[in-house]
Amino acid sequence: MVGKMATFPFLGITVFVALIAFLTFHFKFNSGQRLFSPEELALYNGTDESLPILLGIIGSVFDVTKGKSHYGSGGGYNHFAGRDASRAFVSGNFTGEGLTDSLRGLSSTEVKSIVEWRNFYFKTYKYVGKVVGRYYDSQGHPTKYLKGVEAKAARGAQLLEKQKIEESKQPSCNSRWSQDEGGEVWCDAGFPRLVQRPLEIALTGKMSKRCACFEENQLSQTGLEVYAGCDYHAKRCKVLN
Repeated sequence: MVGKMATFPFLGITVFVALIAFLTFHFKFNSGQRLFSPEELALYNGTDESLPILLGIIGSVFDVTKGKSHYGSGGGYNHFAGRDASRAFVSGNFTGEGLTDSLRGLSSTEVKSIVEWRNFYFKTYKYVGKVVGRYYDSQGHPTKYLKGVEAKAARGAQLLEKQKIEESKQPSCNSRWSQDEGGEVWCDAGFPRLVQRPLEIALTGKMSKRCACFEENQLSQTGLEVYAGCDYHAKRCKVLN
């Protein structure tokens, strides 16, 4: 009898500890304080309907369950669920090595774009925690890599603003493209020319040149390129692939 009575307090303590652990987990998950390992995050990929659908970007984790039609199994964005695939937000590579959180080799404007995607998720979905690894340590503190990403995004913003100021000095061409007719550029005033962007700006994105409109008395400037197959004084030019 004494042995049975001694068992009840032990069971009570066990249940109490389990309850505290559950409540702690529940509180941390719902207060945005939970830390996920990549393996834990993978459980929330939309295949188990009893679990929320989670997405990571630059180490921050968001509950995207309300977008289940997009992020759930079979959805067009399901490749983002259950992982941090930050790089794919700008690379468009949704397979194999493309689904990674590494931003190595990306330009500052591309990194800025990914940071803006993270801001979108903060505004649109519920923030629930962090992924331990590249961007946050085991205590949830930002790593040097995260600080580097933030700094690179800031440089990208500065370069884009500089690009905007520089390009406002020379009006851009009008342009259009269709699958049947291809591309075309034209100027309402002046003549279309390809012009090299400043090196520091060109290196931040895929487009190293842009189309700008120049008056006739400007056409002798160095660095202006006539479109292939286009007349020197044409105001409209076909863009050849």
